[in-house]
Amino acid sequence: MSRLDSMLRRFTAQRDGLNWAAKLVESHAGDGLDMGLGNGRTYDHMRETMPDRRIWVMDRVLQCHPSCVPPELDFLQGEAEEGLARLVEMDAKIVLAHYDFGYGVKEEDVAEAARLSPLIAKIMVRGGMIVSGQPLAGFDQVEGPDHIAPDRYYFYRT
Repeated sequence: MSRLDSMLRRFTAQRDGLNWAAKLVESHAGDGLDMGLGNGRTYDHMRETMPDRRIWVMDRVLQCHPSCVPPELDFLQGEAEEGLARLVEMDAKIVLAHYDFGYGVKEEDVAEAARLSPLIAKIMVRGGMIVSGQPLAGFDQVEGPDHIAPDRYYFYRT
């Protein structure tokens, strides 16, 4: 598979998985969380998909497209542990989270996801959903939409 085809497959899985998860949590209270703002595409999609929810955003630096800059109060800049700890301190209630942190080295990315999982668990509401590009630890993995390969994206119910 070409890198372009792989990227398209990932973006489609991400979008379809977020849409699917957002429907599952429609009746639950809580905010959204995008872990790894990057260019802002996912954040932009989450705010469009969940217009009545606050969407928290975390990243080391703010370098997204100008149309995707989150409100200052909703952006947690810095290392992931710091941002998650701030959400815990604020008693944030997250109903839908998207996990997209990573360095691009699979072993490091998987280790970081496992290390951050307990902090993520502290802010998730019961019945919430996590859509993740990396395997997380300590959550109940569920099958996502049928057309998304199980190793392409991971889905967790909290």
